[in-house]
Amino acid sequence: MILPIVAYGDAVLRKKAQDISEDYPKLEELIANMYETMYGAYGVGLAAPQIGLPIRLFLVDTSPFAEDEDLTEDEQNKLKDFKRTFINAKILEESGDEWAFNEGCLSIPDVREDVFRKPVITIQYQDENFVTHTETFDGLIARVIQHEYDHIEGILFTDKLSAFKKRLIKGRLGNISKGKIDVDYRMRFPDMKKKR
Repeated sequence: MILPIVAYGDAVLRKKAQDISEDYPKLEELIANMYETMYGAYGVGLAAPQIGLPIRLFLVDTSPFAEDEDLTEDEQNKLKDFKRTFINAKILEESGDEWAFNEGCLSIPDVREDVFRKPVITIQYQDENFVTHTETFDGLIARVIQHEYDHIEGILFTDKLSAFKKRLIKGRLGNISKGKIDVDYRMRFPDMKKKR
């Protein structure tokens, strides 16, 4: 089932999310719905706060990036095969020299800006079977994970922009929070009268 994605301005996007346990109600169904929602909106990642749940759960599927012809075949293959569910994630380390990449967010449609992030991360998380993993990722995979991880920490990519850039997009962010935007996927706006 495709769920509405929560728009910029909703308080749930600013909450630090809570850990969950194996007995979280209907978790398997929730994860399936989140994947369906993400694919329906052409996303490469989706965090539970974006569907209104302040829990430490997010998904990543970088396969759309694999079509970038500027990447090596090895990079394309790595991106094409990367699909992962992250539960109760904790980034243990971020390293390397920060690099810029143009980011967007399903909760902030039609706003894209360059964001600087470290290229390598080590993260501990549980998968959908609650098996604990500690892994190191780099490049675009690391970046998508960092973006989704920020969501469970109550941080949005727009928080990482300069004061000047924030002023430039302030009006657009205000319009998103009021539902004054056309999107081709279901959204829920802070003003609940504007549900589409």
